[in-house]
Amino acid sequence: MSDATAPAIALSGIAKAFGPVQAIRNASLTVARGEIHALMGENGAGKSTLMRVLAGMFRPDGGTAHVEGADVTGWDTADAIAAGVGMVHQHFMLVPTLTVAENVMLGREMTRGVALDRAGAEAAVRALCEKTGLVVDPARKVADLSVGEAQRVEILKVLFRGARILILDEPTAVLSPPEVQELWRVLRTLRANGGTVVLITHKLDEVIDISDTITVMRAGETVGRMATAGTTPADIARAMVGRDVALAQRVDTGVTVAPRATPRLEVRDLCVAGAERAQAVDHLTFSVQAGEIFGIAGVEGNGQTELIEALAGLRRADAGSILLDGQPITACTVSERIDRGLAHVPEDRHLRGLVLDYAIADNLILGRQHQYAGTWNLDFARVGANAAKQVAAYDIRPADAQLPARALSGGNQQKIVIARELGGAQFPAVILAAQPTRGVDVGAIEFIHARLRAARDAGSAVVLVSADLTEVIALSTRVAVMYGGKIVTIVPGDAATPLELGPWMTGAMRAGAA
Repeated sequence: MSDATAPAIALSGIAKAFGPVQAIRNASLTVARGEIHALMGENGAGKSTLMRVLAGMFRPDGGTAHVEGADVTGWDTADAIAAGVGMVHQHFMLVPTLTVAENVMLGREMTRGVALDRAGAEAAVRALCEKTGLVVDPARKVADLSVGEAQRVEILKVLFRGARILILDEPTAVLSPPEVQELWRVLRTLRANGGTVVLITHKLDEVIDISDTITVMRAGETVGRMATAGTTPADIARAMVGRDVALAQRVDTGVTVAPRATPRLEVRDLCVAGAERAQAVDHLTFSVQAGEIFGIAGVEGNGQTELIEALAGLRRADAGSILLDGQPITACTVSERIDRGLAHVPEDRHLRGLVLDYAIADNLILGRQHQYAGTWNLDFARVGANAAKQVAAYDIRPADAQLPARALSGGNQQKIVIARELGGAQFPAVILAAQPTRGVDVGAIEFIHARLRAARDAGSAVVLVSADLTEVIALSTRVAVMYGGKIVTIVPGDAATPLELGPWMTGAMRAGAA
């Protein structure tokens, strides 16, 4: 029975293992009613597992769970939903071919007689949108929504089912800065109306901005709880990793790469079609020299995805040319581009970077299988040796190369992709890094940034696309802003600031396009 004086959430001593892997061992979490609580920790610390126990997706091996005073240890997802607990996952669970209203109502469809009451469903969702401030057209197909709009639909789904306790797993991983601020407005409204929010995120500045209290997990255990007021990002990072962490900042290594006669990457008058407009990439021209990180900033949806996929060979260019070390690769296959020295860290690791049911060892050679060919089959000894080397070098956890990639946390999945693309005997000639630290913890971000800088200093040309403006500014030699498929300005990295780039990103400044 619910106790009005009890905390919204009280988890104590929770343990959960998956075979030989102990995901959480002594995890506790107390969240007061009507607060926004941040749950922090490195990749693999057990945050998502703990929240899936709370949401009824996993049955704990030990410990107790209480919601609003009621003992809910071992309940299932139906129990959790009925009790007002809703979880929005990092990777959206929407049906693209259905409308917003149909997705929100899925499993609880409104009918009129034997027919689906679409008008009634749209009216109900529209009313919920007005109440919560989650603005989205109920009649639109999910396939046509932006990432931010799709996330609103996910939140609407759980709120429609009566959620009073909302769990958000990495909700800003794919959002632009304006979309993040819109999400914060919604969460503050929910809090003001008595709702409780648990926010899993790796972004320290967001935690300081939105949360009331913070719980930190490390290696499956709860290691700290603190009030957000008076806490610094450095304090949180230290609690997460157990040591001081170099947060994103510009670093001058002092390494100068010898000039080359031709740029490592040249893009000339490139045009690429997109799903929503004929020219997602609109006559783009730029070059990247050896020893340079060319950062591309911009609100997502302005052609960055189409550009990177065209450079990687995943999408056909309608016009223009691409040259690597002076040689045209526009007509080359993905495999041919890899062999010529091009590496690609895709923005969506699930869609483009991994085969989730393959072992870690197999994912570490994807696209390079021919380089590990034996007489009749793969040279499994070499595949295993490569996996052991990369798992150790990139601190992939758990360190069992035969585990399927889907058994790992999102951040450790990202480490597999980074290790495969950057972990060869020498760095690639050109590296396309799209959202390279999306969904990874501060320790892994520090490591990935160091690898990109090392590649730069070794003479690679890096194209960096990131929705994290802090990351772009910290790493880039030059920063370009894409808007409407065009590069509208390019500024030196050491002169780039959010204040300088922001108007270009939103289209407020468009004169003098590059």
